Amino acid sequence: IQQVFKQLFYMINAVALNNLLLRKDVCSWSTGMQLRFNISQLEEWLHGKNLQQSGAAQTLEPLIQAAQLLQLKKKTSEDAEAICSLCTSLTTQQIVKILNLYTPVNEFEERVTVAFIRNIQKHLQERNDPPQLLLDFKHTFPVLFPFNPSAITMDSIHLPASLNLDFLNKV
Repeated sequence: IQQVFKQLFYMINAVALNNLLLRKDVCSWSTGMQLRFNISQLEEWLHGKNLQQSGAAQTLEPLIQAAQLLQLKKKTSEDAEAICSLCTSLTTQQIVKILNLYTPVNEFEERVTVAFIRNIQKHLQERNDPPQLLLDFKHTFPVLFPFNPSAITMDSIHLPASLNLDFLNKV
């Protein structure tokens, strides 16, 4: 059950983050607030179902950081350093794309300046990020089955002749 929810939460993360990276109309402060609220609801649900050890919440980390990026101030060099230290699960390309797509929804917000984006790129240039922008939502985690040894010893097993397993030899 834990593995199923980890996979499901990864898919939620990938689809939501990819939509954020492709749609200018959702890159705003208010979307960041809404995302963070919805993610906290998912985290509370995991906790309520005793699934916090499943790793499902960790798969949401890139989306959490993207939501926080939308909510942070984006003006000074200190803001750039804060963004760089906070957004460790996002690639440089993803951070820059979100900043380029950021769209103010009211007169109190301002667009992110080109100088600020260049400052971010300068801070992140030493990172060795993969070149892909979008997350692969078809990625699957390996399924792990726990090993439960049997109390039955192999020499006590009788194989019926009707199974035609004559090629097997007891050692």
